[in-house]
Amino acid sequence: MNTSLQGRVLIVAGSDSGGGAGIQADIKSVTAMGGFAMTAVTAITVQNTLGVHGIHDVPVDVVRAQMKAVLDDIGADAVKTGMLHSAAMVEAVAAELGEHAAVPFLVVDPVMVAKGGASLLEGTAVAALKEVLIPLATLVTPNVPEAEALTGRTIVDLDGQKSAADALLGLGCDAVLVKGGHLEGATLFDVLATQETIEVFSSPRIETRHTHGTGCTLASAIAALLAQGIELSLAVETARDYVHEAIRTAPGFGKGNGPLNFLAALGDDEEPSRHE
Repeated sequence: MNTSLQGRVLIVAGSDSGGGAGIQADIKSVTAMGGFAMTAVTAITVQNTLGVHGIHDVPVDVVRAQMKAVLDDIGADAVKTGMLHSAAMVEAVAAELGEHAAVPFLVVDPVMVAKGGASLLEGTAVAALKEVLIPLATLVTPNVPEAEALTGRTIVDLDGQKSAADALLGLGCDAVLVKGGHLEGATLFDVLATQETIEVFSSPRIETRHTHGTGCTLASAIAALLAQGIELSLAVETARDYVHEAIRTAPGFGKGNGPLNFLAALGDDEEPSRHE
């Protein structure tokens, strides 16, 4: 891994006081991928491995001001969004991005529910995501419940993931990664679809409770790699391998859904991901 920082990534998301997900996970993941992380904090959560105990929204004008300050000065090679919580926040983020057309890549992680079950996105915000933010996205990275909420479809298998990906492409984004971690089976499948291609990535499921922040980590790692000029398919494959190793070597912190090992090395020889 190159020790110099390459690729500027602006993260627009909520914080996690437990350090396993949200802005904290995003910063660690971008840094691990060799990128430079910047932030616009959308909410402060009271959170640990046992769950989310409180959510305190940052005013939308303050979020836009954070974004503008970073983009006007440092600039960004990629933007990654996470927890946006409300329709007003989604609309504000989309509006601010519209003022900065020079951002090459936008990775939208449509965060809806925390690992412990707490809602992180108000119901009215789903429509806003579909109408104003997803159409701007280079890549959207829903898990199965999020893809179901966005498409109105039930997903029970790989074919359902492919169908949902196709439906999400119809909203105007360039690419979709429908993650299959919520489905049953010894093998985990993720579907990457663009207007021209579809790829299926697979990896062995690791039976563990230490999976807090996997979605944030994966999306941020992909954003950091895109920011450095890595092609989308390779960025997804590399980020998946990173997350797999980060889960396998998780430190075991906390009494609930524990965090990952963000310093996990890339290129581990054990059980690499496969795609077709």
